[in-house]
Amino acid sequence: MELHHNFTVPSSVDDTWATFNDLELVAPCFPGATLTGVDGDEFTGTVKVKLGPISMVYSGSGKFTERDEGAHRAVIEASGKDKRGNGNAGATVTVQLAPDGDGTTVDVLTDMNVGGKPAQFGRGIIQSVSNKLMGKFVDCVKTKLPT
Repeated sequence: MELHHNFTVPSSVDDTWATFNDLELVAPCFPGATLTGVDGDEFTGTVKVKLGPISMVYSGSGKFTERDEGAHRAVIEASGKDKRGNGNAGATVTVQLAPDGDGTTVDVLTDMNVGGKPAQFGRGIIQSVSNKLMGKFVDCVKTKLPT
């Protein structure tokens, strides 16, 4: 399932790029996320997500598979398994930054695979939950960016 998000932040593309590549700075902005380790382009952590009546705590890892500073494009692959056995999830997230006046437009394409109990929910519920999470993430990231 593909999820698409697009937003603008009030910071230059270079400052936004630097902030987005600082995982220890931005990871806490994602609601329910805890970063447990960073080693170069790889990281580990947990994400707590509530989807309808089911709460999951995914524990997993991810890595940057592409990080093109000149093009301001990054691709991250991540996967995790719910600690209570409700299923697995994996995602490839492509982030593309572009100048937009004095700010930066951020385009995020997420190719997500969800298995187990969460897979019973339709795209509409998953899209709705991801929109809320992304909104909170963007609000937080804006406070981390230099202006």
